[in-house]
Amino acid sequence: MSLESIATRAPRKPTPSFWRNALARRIAGRLLGGVLVLWAAVTLAFLGVHLAPGDIVSLLIGEQVRTAAIEAAIRAEWGLNEPLWLQYLHYLWRVLHGDFGRSYILNTEVSHLLATQLWPTIKLTLAALLVSILFAVAVAVTTAHRRWGRRAANAVELLLASTPSFWVGIVLLFVFSFTLRWFPVAGDRTLSALVLPGLALGLAQGAVVAQLLRRELERALDAPFTLTLRAWGVGETTIRLRHALRHAALPAVTLTGWLVGGLLSGAVITEQVFGRPGLGKLTVDAVLAKDLPVVLAVAILSALIYVVMSTLVDILALWIDPRLRGESQ
Repeated sequence: MSLESIATRAPRKPTPSFWRNALARRIAGRLLGGVLVLWAAVTLAFLGVHLAPGDIVSLLIGEQVRTAAIEAAIRAEWGLNEPLWLQYLHYLWRVLHGDFGRSYILNTEVSHLLATQLWPTIKLTLAALLVSILFAVAVAVTTAHRRWGRRAANAVELLLASTPSFWVGIVLLFVFSFTLRWFPVAGDRTLSALVLPGLALGLAQGAVVAQLLRRELERALDAPFTLTLRAWGVGETTIRLRHALRHAALPAVTLTGWLVGGLLSGAVITEQVFGRPGLGKLTVDAVLAKDLPVVLAVAILSALIYVVMSTLVDILALWIDPRLRGESQ
């Protein structure tokens, strides 16, 4: 066998275009999966209305006084005189255009209610996510492979992970708002009003991520490449922050994406504790008033936010570890 034939049969190193194409296929798959999840959420919302016991008109009116005009408006909006499959298509079309119907209790378009209450909840979720990431990275980097620091961190993480967020919020309010008066008790007017709610919501999630991140970081610090870096005289802090942390980040990033759903659900209680506006307060008020159009819209919007965040986390994981881009090849 000639040297030329051996060279042609030898495995070739993937080219940059190969990685780009693989990355594009993986991202397309993630986006398609997100679209399917959203379609399932919208479909379940539609079926939930039609399969619930009782009259659909009564469910949609809630505690509002039932009049002939309101009943006619609901039948026209939902197309209740049409076949079920046609009602479903009309509902899909409306949701795709951001039309979630009308709250007859508040006498307001549901899309307008969501638009006014969405941004405070997004701010709280992002603040809690930032607290989770900073807490997890700081604790994991400073305590990995350090015996007493690891034990102390495990105790603190277990305490935070097992304590309800509303209880943490009450303690933070008592210490920093009522006693020290460093932060406002309620509201969303200033950036300082985000500090305590973000801590109350994000510390528990950060404790869970920190445990996983520290374990993966300790594995990375025992890997051969870290021994080589130490032999080259690279400082321990540089090894932990610049090299080992990236190798250990992938499982933690994936877990963080799953925990976004917990942040969204936890925001409902946290907004009540701190008297903040947002989807949490809107949802609680809608459930108590049996305002079904608002409840359905919040459920669909929560699914959208969760899908977007999960997709972004998946794409970030593909960027961190290029090997994932070609795992299906």
